[in-house]
Amino acid sequence: MNEPRHPHALEIDYAYLEETLLQLLAIPSPVGLTDAVVRYTAGRFAALGIPYEITRRGAIRATLKGRESQPARAVVAHLDTLGAMVKSLKANGRLEIVPIGHWSARFAEGSRLTIFTDGGQVRGTCLPLKTSGHAFGGEIDTQPVGWEHVEVRVDLPAEDRAALDAAGLNVGDWIAFDPQPEIQPDGYINSRYLDDKAAVAALLTACKAIRDQGLALPVDVHPLLTITEEIGSGASAALHGEIAEMVSLDISIAAPGQNTSEHAATICMQDMSGPFDYHLTHKLIALAKEQGIAHRRDIFRYYRSDSAAAVEAGNDIRTALIGFGADASHAQERTHRDALVALTQLVIAYMTSEPVARRDCRSMGSLDGFTEQLCPGDMLVPSTPLPVPESFLGDPAQQQTDSERH
Repeated sequence: MNEPRHPHALEIDYAYLEETLLQLLAIPSPVGLTDAVVRYTAGRFAALGIPYEITRRGAIRATLKGRESQPARAVVAHLDTLGAMVKSLKANGRLEIVPIGHWSARFAEGSRLTIFTDGGQVRGTCLPLKTSGHAFGGEIDTQPVGWEHVEVRVDLPAEDRAALDAAGLNVGDWIAFDPQPEIQPDGYINSRYLDDKAAVAALLTACKAIRDQGLALPVDVHPLLTITEEIGSGASAALHGEIAEMVSLDISIAAPGQNTSEHAATICMQDMSGPFDYHLTHKLIALAKEQGIAHRRDIFRYYRSDSAAAVEAGNDIRTALIGFGADASHAQERTHRDALVALTQLVIAYMTSEPVARRDCRSMGSLDGFTEQLCPGDMLVPSTPLPVPESFLGDPAQQQTDSERH
């Protein structure tokens, strides 16, 4: 049984969440260009009085001490975002680019951006190869979609490759697209990179609630911030052996055929890496029900998270995925205040709850204390028994005699 929690445990500082989100969005952080956002987030932990460590490349592992150190749990979100990189300097004075992370060039078209050169920054716009209707007529509507069909127009007097060279542009320069955030009075939030900066803001806000309200934690909790989730790796670098449970926080997909809502937290049952841990997932569902937190269950077929990276790296941990419902992932994303509040509340409820199994403090052990999904009485057996084969297989003549006798 979970111990009763503080009556104000689910109260959060939403103004802090929104402020943190906007500050995160103001910091460019495509994969590989994340030092600035790591420094910002480390400062946020320091301001809350939460100790942390940083890996060589910049993943952050903070610590909220509990009554017991094990079985410890981690709550992870990622600081990195999508972006692009210069592939070549073109003869027409524009840039060929390739994506960082997996996203469609369809959503890059028309976007303003910054190119980070060795010596500074250059502004530009991502455009289809054929842009002006006055020059190309109907061809602008029939040209293909793809990264090979867009280019970056730099805001420089550059009409050839030599001018780009002279301006200090190089193959391999990072590109960050403008987030273009807009927060509506009714609670809708539009922006690029809500994936996953909205979840980072929710995690920091949950940590603030723990600190402000002096909430007791049964076991140590490690907030983790990773920097390479968008390219498939992530949480494994900051995990230590004592961590037995890990909950990933990420964007959840509200779209036709999905059960996710922009007004609720989502508890993901399975993504493309497979089902999440039965017991941890159902614990989160029970907490949401107990606390009256708006939530949905969903399954994502074209999705993976920090949890998959951690398990594939060989970590024997229970994993789960919860998120904020949002529309148009990896495009111009939209969520609602309701979803961010629900996600933050669920994180607090999880942090202050008992671990799934005390046995998990050991990596190996006996059957004592091992979890149980189905009791023997829950296992249904076929209602129609099969006939004994020797009753109908054998000598045909004898079978005929037996039939006549009966």
